[in-house]
Amino acid sequence: MPDRDAAIRIVCEAGELALAHWREGAAPVVDVWEKSRDNPVSAIDLAVDVLLKERLGALAPNIGWLSEETADHPDRLSMSRQWLVDPIDGTRDYIRGRKGWCVSVALVEGAEVVFAVIHAPATGQLWVAHQGQGATCNGRLLSASQRTDLAGARVPTDALPKADRDLEMVHKPNSIAMRMAMVACDRADLVATLRWGNEWDIAAAHLIAAEAGAIVTSAMGEPILYNKRQPLDFGLICCSPGIHGAAVERLKGRAWTILANT
Repeated sequence: MPDRDAAIRIVCEAGELALAHWREGAAPVVDVWEKSRDNPVSAIDLAVDVLLKERLGALAPNIGWLSEETADHPDRLSMSRQWLVDPIDGTRDYIRGRKGWCVSVALVEGAEVVFAVIHAPATGQLWVAHQGQGATCNGRLLSASQRTDLAGARVPTDALPKADRDLEMVHKPNSIAMRMAMVACDRADLVATLRWGNEWDIAAAHLIAAEAGAIVTSAMGEPILYNKRQPLDFGLICCSPGIHGAAVERLKGRAWTILANT
């Protein structure tokens, strides 16, 4: 098992590297381009990826690697452990000078996340979780939302469809990991998506939210497992246990419609 305190320090170092090139309210002074349509990346995404791969790789041998900014290698499938990394989750906020971005790192054993660190240096937040040992933010033990009524649930979003106007909008960081951490911190009750998403987007936040007492599943209410050959899942529900069933019921018709047309 790698030195987890050392891993936390490395993630914080990566966050500080990104912060050094970030400018609040303005674009960073680095190259930015699109990997694909509406999918931006910056030179700092790549620099953070390199730092994390080198430093985390030196902590322990025989740990696989899956990152948004590194070409996937099938060798990871034969390894019992892997680092699952999003060097900058929330790149759009990063390049626009907004605070909703973070460095997200998870350690996976088998198909489960066992250790997670998320560092959001622009907001001064550090989340850490160990499987079976709870989750913390800046050292404070977290207790997730315990809401039992879906109506009125706090949702980090920019807009709500008409069918969901009974929900309450709260501030939405671009980072999906930070939105899930809001549920863990009891600053939101529900985060939901209805699109295909990558494992690295949610792995660390999954453990943080779950260790704080939240429920994390696919949009269909199914468990999310990691280190799959195709590291994708359809949709996400991260919420208070008391509203999970209602959230799945509300979203399943929309989910099936989207899947039927893809």
